[in-house]
Amino acid sequence: MKPLNFASVMLLPLLAGLLLFVFVMSLNIGSVDISLHKAFADFLNDQNSIDALILFDIRLPRALLALFIGATLGIAGAALQGLLKNPLAEPGIIGVSNGAALGAVIVFYFGFSGLAWFALPLGGLIGAFASVIIIFLLTGNNSSTVTLILAGIAINAIGGALIALALNFAPNPYAMQEIIFWLLGSVSNRSMNDVAIALPFMLPGWIMILYCGRFLNALTLGEETAISMGFAVKRLRWILVLGVATSVGAAVSVSGNIGFIGLVIPHLLRPLVAYEPRKLLLSSALGGACLLLIADLGVQLISTSGEIKLGVITALVGGPFFLYLILKNRNTLV
Repeated sequence: MKPLNFASVMLLPLLAGLLLFVFVMSLNIGSVDISLHKAFADFLNDQNSIDALILFDIRLPRALLALFIGATLGIAGAALQGLLKNPLAEPGIIGVSNGAALGAVIVFYFGFSGLAWFALPLGGLIGAFASVIIIFLLTGNNSSTVTLILAGIAINAIGGALIALALNFAPNPYAMQEIIFWLLGSVSNRSMNDVAIALPFMLPGWIMILYCGRFLNALTLGEETAISMGFAVKRLRWILVLGVATSVGAAVSVSGNIGFIGLVIPHLLRPLVAYEPRKLLLSSALGGACLLLIADLGVQLISTSGEIKLGVITALVGGPFFLYLILKNRNTLV
């Protein structure tokens, strides 16, 4: 047990140090070499140099979004795996990812994306919250966890079908290409405006999820035991779902669908926190941020003429890992 305790104590500082290192690397690496020192100095002196423009208009928004979105997907995955007591659960299971994607696709389809910079992320947010409202209407206040899962599966199926319908009837090839590229997931060509519209929704979501940490610990003993310990299970379950929906919806609204972060990270870190759901939340947030920043660095280093989409990289890594988890847990997932 001593090595495990040591790993648990050192995990957060190590992840925080790795995150800082990767974040600085993401600011320093790109298709053009720049001096970070010169860029910061020019920015502070209000000089619009090439270095300052590249850093603050291109690389910083991209790095911040990768950090915030990775943290969101990591903490949301850990929360849902704790709530559902299933290591294969991930943020898309409650339907919010497809809901947000559908909202953004509708914006593309009707040409609203050219009206204002915030039209696309706003459409994604509206789609995410619409999916949550539908879940509430379908399940009611006295819903069970199984009912939530079934409602999420239904919303995912309907959202996927409507997205396919929009692609089928896209008004022109350019609109179809825009929709497909956005659905693949990316944090490139984003600005601080995207950070400004997503972060105010991510932060309350993180707070709601962290607030439910003790509840997730109690839930490992069963719902009846959690109730006997004084937890309002139904209320806290909805707070957790709303926190996941709010934060993940905001993430998807600015990046498109980026999968598997919420599946891979909690599974890798769970043994290092002694399988305690509450400790896993913050660790998964830091780990998710690190993984998505590393994946985005990989995208920039691998890409030549056309940049590989970030969602493609995470799927290539996460898909085989998902199959491994299924094989490992096939006798227990009944």
